[in-house]
Amino acid sequence: MLSYRHSFHAGNHADVVKHIVQSLILDALKQKEKPFVYHDTHSGVGRYDLQDERSEKTGEFKQGIARLWSRDDIPAEIASYIEAIKTLNDGDELRYYPGSPKVARAQIREQDRMVLTELHPADFPLLLQEFRGDRQVRIYKEDAFARLKASLPPKERRGVVLIDPPYELKHEYMDVVKAIKESYKRWATGTYAIWYPVVYRENIDKMLKGLEDLGIRKILQIELGVEPDTEERGMTASGMIVINPPWKLESQMKTILPWLQQVIAPNHGHHTVEWVVPE
Repeated sequence: MLSYRHSFHAGNHADVVKHIVQSLILDALKQKEKPFVYHDTHSGVGRYDLQDERSEKTGEFKQGIARLWSRDDIPAEIASYIEAIKTLNDGDELRYYPGSPKVARAQIREQDRMVLTELHPADFPLLLQEFRGDRQVRIYKEDAFARLKASLPPKERRGVVLIDPPYELKHEYMDVVKAIKESYKRWATGTYAIWYPVVYRENIDKMLKGLEDLGIRKILQIELGVEPDTEERGMTASGMIVINPPWKLESQMKTILPWLQQVIAPNHGHHTVEWVVPE
């Protein structure tokens, strides 16, 4: 199944959380001069036009990045994230939103590199065009987890893997667990950042239990909810599960999430920062 198109959802509240966490991890990696790799398993097209008919149809960005864009009280911790968006937009108008590859490209240095994977036949050419001629970026039209397996361990021995499948099919939650199991065997010191949507809470609980059972230490859960959980289908929250997180990430997100909840979901929102498995 390759029906999912992120252009309908770009810049929504889930993207905001995902890309803030991603930016903070990259900030931490940049504290050392040694090179690192950024590996993105489901890359999308790179950038999204918020005036595109698909984005306008859902308007999801209006409860996401649009609520942050004009504020003058943005926490200093998310400066890199905001700067990545500003690089795509002229002046004060918010028209373009970066996908995770463009968020990363705004932050990597000359000594770093990126590995991007996208299998969708319509999205892959757009991603290729976005990074055409960029020698620091390698793009593959391959199965995301097969490419990840082939790429680990990276020569740099430092870096982050962003895993954010569409979760169109129920088994994708456990596919992530299997991918982590295989990846961790090859590269136990890497940082793995797993995005997840809360459509049915039971799927998240099962994935978390699966990750716990792998025997891996240092697994941090970060979540922002915009509505209470419900038995009906619909994304009420989203989050990131980070394996081997930077040491500051927990405290940073405990500062950022209360502010983000008030901006995005002041009435029915909730937020969580807790260890699934401590060190």
